[in-house]
Amino acid sequence: MGYMGSGKSVLGNDLAYALQFEFIDLDAYIESREGKNISAIFKDDGELYFRRAESKYLAEILNDRTKVVLALGGGTPCYGTNLNLIKSSQNTISIYLKATIETLLTRLSDETAKRPLVAHLDTQDERREFIGKHLFERSGFYQQADITLETDKQTVEDSIENIIFQLF
Repeated sequence: MGYMGSGKSVLGNDLAYALQFEFIDLDAYIESREGKNISAIFKDDGELYFRRAESKYLAEILNDRTKVVLALGGGTPCYGTNLNLIKSSQNTISIYLKATIETLLTRLSDETAKRPLVAHLDTQDERREFIGKHLFERSGFYQQADITLETDKQTVEDSIENIIFQLF
């Protein structure tokens, strides 16, 4: 778990490979099941519909899969009973990928159009303020993870090694 741009999909995929687990990106899973991309779901159906679908598919994955690394959406642990579901699932270890606002801004700069929550923000200052506000609101959820890993100055390889060390 972590904010958009924190490295959930990249690190999750590489961690799954290292552990020889299945990798699932929750957003990609939702897109597959809903038959449209996240931006279209937000636009056509609204954020509330998306959050309900997200909760349904999260429960589906946690109940039906084992040996999986699951990259959550940035808001997933913050809505409804999602965090309780994550924490109460057997054999589940949650990892918070923590990054600074400046790191997130840099990582998101080329992807703004693909991110429905920040696509409408025109300037770096607007995005910085938005991300800062979101991080403040979400930090209490993120900090409940079993493991916290700061991803700002680590390579993907170092991050994977650090996670595996903390897991075992």
